[in-house]
Amino acid sequence: MRKIMAISLAAVACSASLTLVASSPAAAADHSPQCVKVRKFFNKGQQRYVRLANLCTQRVSCYKIVIPHHKDPSGRLAKGATRDVWYGTTGIPRALYVKNVSC
Repeated sequence: MRKIMAISLAAVACSASLTLVASSPAAAADHSPQCVKVRKFFNKGQQRYVRLANLCTQRVSCYKIVIPHHKDPSGRLAKGATRDVWYGTTGIPRALYVKNVSC
């Protein structure tokens, strides 16, 4: 009886791990590379900026700047480029983060 129980538990464990392995490549295929990285947030006069770098050298990447209680500006960054992006005045809150989005 114990052998049958051990065999059935091993079969269940193997099928569960096969399901996880089979679903991992599909999930990875949907996930686009996280190319846009924040180098720094800064103010210049009364304007707020974020310095963004596209770490992917083979493709354009898109981003969205997340600001609390405001419309989130978004844009595109050329492959391998670094750019200072203006996103508002010092009268609005500082951006929380920048997220990569699909183009």
